[in-house]
Amino acid sequence: QEAAGESTETTDVQQPGTLEDETVRHLGGVELQCGICIKWFSAETFGLDTTSCLPFMTNYIFHCNICHHSGNTYFLRKQANLKEMCLTGLANLTWRSRTQDEHPKTMFSKDKDIIPFIDKYWECLTTRQRPSKITWPNNIVKTMTKERDVFLVKENPDPGSKDPQEDYPKFGLLDQDLSNIGPAYDTQKQGGSLTPGSNLNGRLSGATCNDGTGGRARDATQGGTVGGSGKGRGAKRKQDGTSGGTAKRTRSDPLFAAQRLPPHGYPLEHPFNKDGYRYILAEPDPHAPDPEKLELDCWAGKPIPGDLYRACLYEKVLLALHDRAPQLKISDDRLTVTGEKGYSMVRASHGIRKGGWYFEITVDEMPAETAARLGWSQPLGNLQAPLGYDKFSYSWRSKKGTKFHQSIGKHYAKGYGQGDVLGFYLYLPEDTEAARALPDTYKDKVTGKGFCKIPIS
Repeated sequence: QEAAGESTETTDVQQPGTLEDETVRHLGGVELQCGICIKWFSAETFGLDTTSCLPFMTNYIFHCNICHHSGNTYFLRKQANLKEMCLTGLANLTWRSRTQDEHPKTMFSKDKDIIPFIDKYWECLTTRQRPSKITWPNNIVKTMTKERDVFLVKENPDPGSKDPQEDYPKFGLLDQDLSNIGPAYDTQKQGGSLTPGSNLNGRLSGATCNDGTGGRARDATQGGTVGGSGKGRGAKRKQDGTSGGTAKRTRSDPLFAAQRLPPHGYPLEHPFNKDGYRYILAEPDPHAPDPEKLELDCWAGKPIPGDLYRACLYEKVLLALHDRAPQLKISDDRLTVTGEKGYSMVRASHGIRKGGWYFEITVDEMPAETAARLGWSQPLGNLQAPLGYDKFSYSWRSKKGTKFHQSIGKHYAKGYGQGDVLGFYLYLPEDTEAARALPDTYKDKVTGKGFCKIPIS
């Protein structure tokens, strides 16, 4: 995950008409892989400026105009870490040797090949500034030596070899199939992607949720919460959000709007639900009777009238970026969550009020001495506590299969662990009396009459 505050470069390109995916790869050229349909496209197909890009780069998010919700192509270049820089550098050196050398090489010298390449193409490999210290080559070596699942290391020449000792150490790619290198390179090695909510110290991944009454899967609401089991609930938590930050820009900057609205439709910079405050992403209401009145001088510096906007309508059920404990890490596609250091929760972007709803979660990683709690939560469930801690949530724990509500545990089923696929079904009758709760409000407007049901997510 990219740490908060790292700079990014983003482009939202208007692309008329439809686009056919390319079935032939163009290795050695700048190619982009769509993060949704997983298809590859050459950068020239969209007219993107790739002067600062290299072949085999992995530090980007790309959505073709067929998959992106706006109908335009979306390209976000992220800040690369040293591992990604080394991967791209070695891939380019390997490809260059294959196409230009009579006897292609797979291992390359740190001092003669790798360091000069990274130094020459630093601005193309990452958006971070060149380090002022001259010790960065040592960090490159440490990174490749440590990441043995990606890089091969050869410290000394073979006995009888004529290679000089000063050419060593040499490094190469463990996987010589360059067509595998893309933004999901690490994910391909570790496992797939995820969905709903859960409570764990590990990584979860889930399938789509299905409407038990016949509705579309993307309309379903999943519940859940994810956190970790480690230190106690009262332990101080490190608040490191996972949504990548952006460099400060002005509103006149053409990239400003694109950076604030990534492919999943939620701003990169956002507040979290905490301390009694809850936030709802708003969007302009296309049905507002008089949207032009906001331009009048009398509204300058005043809150936007509640009848000019509405709650943002999501197209898919995803993990909420704002309705979670900040220390949980959410993947770029908002389908995977990773938790560490104690139980904490994340809820889904949608809630349900009636009918039957179902979702599935796959536990990708669950190290020893860790646990997860998966299930359903109402909006007021404590995000800095285990699922099932209070009266607003219900959970199924991985250890011993215990179910929890209001911190009371009872045996429910067998426990679960890494690699298991878990299904959750909830049915809410349609003819029951509405729960006694305050009516829905939005800013200065009441959106309902009387009392309303409390959604579960």
